[in-house]
Amino acid sequence: MRDVEELINDHIANQKAGTAERSKLKLLVPTVGTFFTPLLLQDAFMYQDSRRFISSRCFVPPSFNDVRLILNTAQIMSLVRGGPIELMTFDGDVTLYDDGESLAPESAVIRRILTLMSKGINVGIVTAAGYLEAMKYYSRLHGLLDAIHASQLPLELKEKIVVMGGESNYLFRYSSSSPDRLIPVPRHEWLLDDMKLWSEEDINELLDTAESALKGSIETMHLDAQIIRKERGVGMVPSPGQRFAREQLEETVLLTQKILVRAGLVIDRLSS
Repeated sequence: MRDVEELINDHIANQKAGTAERSKLKLLVPTVGTFFTPLLLQDAFMYQDSRRFISSRCFVPPSFNDVRLILNTAQIMSLVRGGPIELMTFDGDVTLYDDGESLAPESAVIRRILTLMSKGINVGIVTAAGYLEAMKYYSRLHGLLDAIHASQLPLELKEKIVVMGGESNYLFRYSSSSPDRLIPVPRHEWLLDDMKLWSEEDINELLDTAESALKGSIETMHLDAQIIRKERGVGMVPSPGQRFAREQLEETVLLTQKILVRAGLVIDRLSS
């Protein structure tokens, strides 16, 4: 863990110097991305080992859950020690609330998020759910948004929460005057320069190609599924009463990705 931690530190140093492509980690793992904080992996392993006794096991190697907990702990340790924290983001489904459910008023995470906001920390809810209307995001996050509205936080702190939806296609910010507690932020205020270059024709071509690939998977694997097409997204869901096997989902995702790469519509990051 110490060796990997040092590799990451070397990579961060090269990032700051503008020579990230020369780092030892980049040479070992060409697809490695950007690190925004160090990872205190050695300390994190020692902490988790004292709780899970990973090094005491004789027959079961470190599992995915072990590694995930060590990485999460390393990140938290780095943020706490390095500070100050300016932004914390959270996924929705299977993070703040159960899959397909909503953030209800009794959720224990609401009090913790309010505490973060009271300290001046910006909070972002980042979800794949792609809704055009604030009302639909309110229905998923009403417990938190109502708690913020009813809190004694000054307005400038209440406005430190945003909701990014639809895989970074829709941005909403808190508004005390809206019945849905949210209002949309115009795209021209936050789109990245690269995103501003996307034309509606390019977007529709990508979605049309992806939809065709999904339909092909449904036919090939005899899936009992329905296609859902939105303004900036397309996907498939099982028919009522049905479920997808994990292998079917993985096959569909990999096939769709390969078709989009071959069509020149997306970049194959694994081979670039």
